Amino acid sequence: MRMNAGAVALALSLVACPIGRTETDSDSSDDTDTTTDELPCAPVSSPCGPSTALVTRVIDGDTVELEDGTHVRYLNVDAPETSGTPECYGLEARQYNKDFVEGQTVCLYYDTAECKDKYDRLLAYLETGDGEINSLLVSSGHACAFYVPPSGADRRDEFESLEAEAIANDVGLWGACPTDVCSH
Repeated sequence: MRMNAGAVALALSLVACPIGRTETDSDSSDDTDTTTDELPCAPVSSPCGPSTALVTRVIDGDTVELEDGTHVRYLNVDAPETSGTPECYGLEARQYNKDFVEGQTVCLYYDTAECKDKYDRLLAYLETGDGEINSLLVSSGHACAFYVPPSGADRRDEFESLEAEAIANDVGLWGACPTDVCSH
């Protein structure tokens, strides 16, 4: 995964919930709920959905299922398909996603312009203690930048820049697949 420091700083500055633990998190003596101890954010409520959740299943490179059965589609990302005959780099994208988030409690960040897509999936950015999977999929060449208005507008340029860098370096699908792999 190659992501320059500027892209990381920009990605973190645009996140809807604050990164890091708050003072009240660290002085709690109740050890019964440790789910936020490993998370990079302090959970913030959203009208769209949960601020943290357990990912129980990775469906493909850009979609996961949460413990309650809710499907989440990643904002600003389009990974090659894996259903039917898998598209070029689709299986690699799904595995990368699976290795990163499956079985993990993640932070979910929303763009409240539109909480769900036409398939009733939540639209979100997902983050673990290791980073944000949306931007990592694009910067590592496992997915394409994909903006579907109105959600994700504030980070569209960031994702397009990550994709341009991956293309320039022939990273992932950009070095392995036909040039039209991301034609939408």
